[in-house]
Amino acid sequence: MGVDFEITIDSEEFKNFEGVKINYSDADIHSAQGVPAFNIQGNSLLFDEIIIQQEIICFDASGTKSFFRTHNSDFPFDIFAASFYLVTRYEEYLPHEKDMYKRYAYENSLAFKEGFLNQPLINSWVKEFAKKLKQKFSTFNVQFPTFRFEPTYDIDIAYSYKHKGLLRNLGGFVKSPSAERIKVLAGSANDPFDSYEWLHQLHRRYHLQPLYFFLVAEKNGRFDKNILPHKDAMWKLVNQHAKKNSIGLHPSWQSGDDVSLLRKEKLQLEAMADSGRDGLSGLNNITRSRQHYIRFNLPEGYRRLIGAGITDDYSMGYGSINGFRASVASSFYWYDLEKEEQTELRIHPFCFMEANAYYEQKQSIQQTYDELIHYLSVCKDVNGTLISIWHNNFLGTAKEFRGWREMYEQFITQVQQ
Repeated sequence: MGVDFEITIDSEEFKNFEGVKINYSDADIHSAQGVPAFNIQGNSLLFDEIIIQQEIICFDASGTKSFFRTHNSDFPFDIFAASFYLVTRYEEYLPHEKDMYKRYAYENSLAFKEGFLNQPLINSWVKEFAKKLKQKFSTFNVQFPTFRFEPTYDIDIAYSYKHKGLLRNLGGFVKSPSAERIKVLAGSANDPFDSYEWLHQLHRRYHLQPLYFFLVAEKNGRFDKNILPHKDAMWKLVNQHAKKNSIGLHPSWQSGDDVSLLRKEKLQLEAMADSGRDGLSGLNNITRSRQHYIRFNLPEGYRRLIGAGITDDYSMGYGSINGFRASVASSFYWYDLEKEEQTELRIHPFCFMEANAYYEQKQSIQQTYDELIHYLSVCKDVNGTLISIWHNNFLGTAKEFRGWREMYEQFITQVQQ
């Protein structure tokens, strides 16, 4: 809410304070100066020192799903405990089923089971909370942030045909003969995944500040199939983007099995982003990341990032369905539940990835556009930040993705309104 605050456990200090104050306890504290307090009966969650299964019973409060109901309070539920439960991903520390990629399966989540996965619930709660505080304290002023749209891109298959080498192209041609492949390799046609100049012009036209994540695994595997980083074409691609835009690391699938690779890939990307081909100047310190395939588990996944020098991560979302994994459309500092400490790793949640819409949700272009408009609407309504993920191959000229780049630009025009 953009409001400075202090926390005290001194009841006398609380009684004598004459400004806006919230009594978050079961105690009946009467103010010495006659200034009333906003009372919230606290749930035990924030005072626990262990991680245990919580009893969650949802109900409707002011048109939004809520839980941790309160009694004899000025707010119908414990907004602090409920927000903490969702934003820390408390449920991901509890025993749960993994999906086919060994990730936390969205079907386990309270948001999916209770039907609020497509809502930034915490932002809505805060908006209602500010309204109630304003009703009790007429002098209370809120400074909500303005809505922001942050377009982000994952570059994990930089080109469809170009720069892959003779053997990979021969193998690809035998598997799927294509006249297009021959034309691209002969230099008479553009690579269908090459959408970089189109994106650059799009961002300039609509005054956008994009963020690109590059996969730079030193060798390819089943899930890592990018142009290898030692190739001049890949080096040049990263370097050109680093000069014009913000870039981050897209840690490879392999780095999830071998933690030493994470730091190597970070150093590799930093060298590629530097103006010198030898990468010795060290001018580019890569501090942003998003996991390839959104592959991470808590808390070890985020601890690895912190250990590698990452300060901002953009992986908070699902790799198989769109929505708000942490039920929030604002960035926040990650809280390590096992260690009971706030970290300096800032989490930037996304709510939309086109690959989810296309491969997992099996949506048409129109259905996906409608979904994007929904996320735009709800994020604007709560002064949140809308972060979307796109891949260069969806925005190129590949036949299987025909119409997607046009839909994306149509969506961008709606963001500007």
